[in-house]
Amino acid sequence: PPIELLRQWMDYGGWYDLESKEFKQLQDINFVAAMGPPSAGRNTITQRYTRHFNIHYVEPFSTNSLQRIFTNILDWYFLNGVRT
Repeated sequence: PPIELLRQWMDYGGWYDLESKEFKQLQDINFVAAMGPPSAGRNTITQRYTRHFNIHYVEPFSTNSLQRIFTNILDWYFLNGVRT
């Protein structure tokens, strides 16, 4: 699977060229990823791959929390005036 190619780069820093049998090393690469929970067409990823990432989960905010956050932001914005 393609994800195993990414894991191989993260483990070894590159891939072997199948024609020349030479190791191709890639440098100065950063990975940023985002994903939803596995379901309906989304596959799980292996532990061998996830160990290379810091995994964060944020619980969705309730409607009351979102209303309070954005009300405070807008109140502050309109009390301080619009600067141009």
